[in-house]
Amino acid sequence: MTKNKIIEFIRKKDFKLIEELNSGSFGKTVLLQDDNINHKFVCKKYEPQTGINKKEYYNNFINEIKLLHLLYNDNIVRIFNYYLYPEKYTGYIMMEHVKGQDIYSYLREYPENLNNIFEQTIKGFVYLEKNKILHRDIRPGNIMVNENSIVKIIDFGFGKKINFQNDNQKSISINWWGNILPNDFDKKIYDNRTEIFFVGMLFQDIIQEIDSSFKYKHILKKMVNSEYDNRINSFNDILKSIVENDNNIALFTSEEKKIYQDFANIITESISEKENSSKVIMDIDAILKDLEDLKQKTMLEDYVKSKSILKILVIGQFKYYEQNHSTKFINDFFQFFKSISKEKQNIVLYNLETRLDNIRTYYNEDDEIPF
Repeated sequence: MTKNKIIEFIRKKDFKLIEELNSGSFGKTVLLQDDNINHKFVCKKYEPQTGINKKEYYNNFINEIKLLHLLYNDNIVRIFNYYLYPEKYTGYIMMEHVKGQDIYSYLREYPENLNNIFEQTIKGFVYLEKNKILHRDIRPGNIMVNENSIVKIIDFGFGKKINFQNDNQKSISINWWGNILPNDFDKKIYDNRTEIFFVGMLFQDIIQEIDSSFKYKHILKKMVNSEYDNRINSFNDILKSIVENDNNIALFTSEEKKIYQDFANIITESISEKENSSKVIMDIDAILKDLEDLKQKTMLEDYVKSKSILKILVIGQFKYYEQNHSTKFINDFFQFFKSISKEKQNIVLYNLETRLDNIRTYYNEDDEIPF
């Protein structure tokens, strides 16, 4: 194959229009279906309204594509493809379809998951912070929660990489939905600490409306301080405070911790490697149902195989050791998990997720390429 040869993809690709999702000043977003793989995608088209300079903002659209291509995280919307038409100053982004609700609607319906949703949101912004990316349009509609209760940060149209050249006062303006601004703007500052303020204000607003116990109020107070210099320094510092907070709160008895650890050790001891997209199942009702079914099927047995337990808790591919585990661990965990509150159930799953994160990861390299 000749070096630098242009590889032409000439096959036309068509999609079926399912519905128009929304329309704004810079374009519209629709839901499309790919019948070949029976999968839905969100398609965002750059098409500014009359009166907006199409050429001037086209680079912002390209910038969004560049940003999204840098990101691969459970809590960030995924980009699959893009189509650019520079001669017409337009284009399309094909993105993950987040089937769910905005963060406000979700927490109004499931207030018991407030702490977990806060933790996931912080983890998403920690990932952005590590990649030196600012979102710059933090609003309830841009933080979604899917059907599996997974937070997805979406819409990076205003996003930018920190330390872009020629940054100026215009570039720190944002599309903020609230009526309170920090003093950062007086100082012409917009950085991660500014984003912390807006994420904090978003959660402060929702916890005033819903009836739920929020265990990170002391952290939130540090996030929403309007004085830049007095605010918590980074999203990573917030995550550290969350971990320290969880370690200091004695929500579980020593007996409960022993039951959890005996069960969690099954995951640690059974899985040798996991594919990078593997994750803990967060559907509490489904886990309880499957655990009860397993309990019934092994009622007269002393041991149960690793795979029977792992498939209840982990979704995705993994390599495992086929071992025998005492059914007592299963029965004790089932009774414990069924009896505790939603808040404590979420903490258990969050800790199991941490166990899984610590297991060695491999990447699937079987993806087909055209040359």
